[in-house]
Amino acid sequence: MLAIAAHPDDVEQTCGGTLIRMAEMGYRTGVLDLTAGDMGSRGTPEERVAESQTAARHLLLAWRGNQHMPDARLENTLTARMTLAVKIRELKPRVVILPYWEARHPDHYRASEIGFEACFLAGLKKLEEYSEPHRPQKILYSSLYADVKPSFIVDISAQFERRMAALLSYSSQYGAADAGGLFPDEPEIRERLGAIARFYGNLIGVRYGEPFVVKEAMRVDDIVAMPVRSI
Repeated sequence: MLAIAAHPDDVEQTCGGTLIRMAEMGYRTGVLDLTAGDMGSRGTPEERVAESQTAARHLLLAWRGNQHMPDARLENTLTARMTLAVKIRELKPRVVILPYWEARHPDHYRASEIGFEACFLAGLKKLEEYSEPHRPQKILYSSLYADVKPSFIVDISAQFERRMAALLSYSSQYGAADAGGLFPDEPEIRERLGAIARFYGNLIGVRYGEPFVVKEAMRVDDIVAMPVRSI
């Protein structure tokens, strides 16, 4: 399973608990950050990449990389798509998690566009001669910050505290709050993300949850065994 995100700390906020849960189940998991967040008001690119590697250990990742594309200037270009497609052929994920395709930050929805198109291109035999074609079986969209109904929600109750430890590895981003209140400090970010995770967990009858959207219909073989009560 490979999560593709625009910036270091994006996956920790949106799908980190799911990555931890899948790793605990024995799956190989990874994260590819497209930028180093070099346009961010806090921290240097070097600091954020180093913090992302610390967070990777909390997330139990088998691999984490950074494409060092231009932060706040992501564009869905042929070069961006091809670069990412070759990386997908190298890593061969069965499942890819992308940001939801609508977002306030342009980098987030551009990362979604680039990621989807790269997944398609990666499966073309004649894309390039130095790697074997590979196309992920499933693409999921992390929708935690989108005002949409999830296709499904993952129970991360047992993984929530580890997810928070991963996020708080970014000390350059979540240190003492600034006077203007633009950057939340540790207690505030814990309260915010805890409330969001509790909301989605409540929808499936658990403590904490992470929501996802898929574009295709989902197959159910045993409707009697379907989880989550209707009434």
